[in-house]
Amino acid sequence: MMSKIAVIPGDGIGKEVAPEGAKLLEQLSSARGLGLELEFFDYGADRYLKDGTTLPPEQLEAFRRDYRAILFGAVGDPRVPDSRHAREILLALRFQLDLYVNLRPVRLLADRFSPLVGKGRKEIDGVFFRENTEGVYVDVGGNFKQGTADEIAITEDVNSRKGVERICRAALDWARKHGEKTVWMSDKSNAMRHAGGLWQRVWKELARDYPDLELRHMYVDVLAMQMVLRPELFRVVVTNNLFGDILTDLGAGISGGLGFSASANLNPGKIGLFEPVHGSAPDIVGTGKANPIATFLTCALLLEHLGHDAEARIVEKAVDLAVAENVLTPDVGGSRTTSEVSEFVRAQVARLAAA
Repeated sequence: MMSKIAVIPGDGIGKEVAPEGAKLLEQLSSARGLGLELEFFDYGADRYLKDGTTLPPEQLEAFRRDYRAILFGAVGDPRVPDSRHAREILLALRFQLDLYVNLRPVRLLADRFSPLVGKGRKEIDGVFFRENTEGVYVDVGGNFKQGTADEIAITEDVNSRKGVERICRAALDWARKHGEKTVWMSDKSNAMRHAGGLWQRVWKELARDYPDLELRHMYVDVLAMQMVLRPELFRVVVTNNLFGDILTDLGAGISGGLGFSASANLNPGKIGLFEPVHGSAPDIVGTGKANPIATFLTCALLLEHLGHDAEARIVEKAVDLAVAENVLTPDVGGSRTTSEVSEFVRAQVARLAAA
């Protein structure tokens, strides 16, 4: 069965790393008979500045109907200072495709990248589930008496029972599938009693459906502290949109930086959006310094989403070999270029896939 994959390189270094990821997927598809069919799309700042196009509704519907995954590079361009095109593209994909799960691994690839004394790869190895379509980022609110000394700004925190339950179930189902026994839910219900109270009620009710798992809770401020002190506690964490945004960036900080950070935006059983977290980095475009590792790890998430778990492990092993031999870009202590790192990883993938 053919699986159609849309590739949107976007802006900046996205146009450098996404094609490298696409080559890796095509290579694995050919070697292992995966039936992946990749198609490139030019949505990004260049297209927006040319004809005003961000992401046409008919294209969005085609993605929903015909494609199983989207490999995304990055968006953001100094020629569009308000980043309108970036918001319209990403928000359309996230909300119109109802990609309510933002899955972010927090995994240290080598002990030498850890900023935490005494904490290495064994301790820093978790997955965060961030609710992706609700919370404070839905932009409900407004300003009153704007521009005056009495101005009031309000941003609402929107949480639905359906939204809370489905993200919690996604984390619990993932834990069960991957043999994890403990899942943490993090909120701030001691101060945000209405939204937090809903999360608390749903979490307690779900315990009945997952008797084989230990459902635990920790306030988000305490969890942030404990991520630095005892990261080994947190193998699976689920939280809301805002807290997830903050905690996963902290997670990137303790696991080697954004150059290693992959993400998946999912609606389980439907199309998924897969993107490295690092952004478009316009200051290093064309220098050969863009780190492709996050894109390759993102490709591993994409493969797992499609049910190709063995091939996902091959990609992860190839990345491990690049890290072990320090075939890396300068941002993480290496001296290689984007293309050199990419060629090395793909060579390892070819060898492992043939074994």
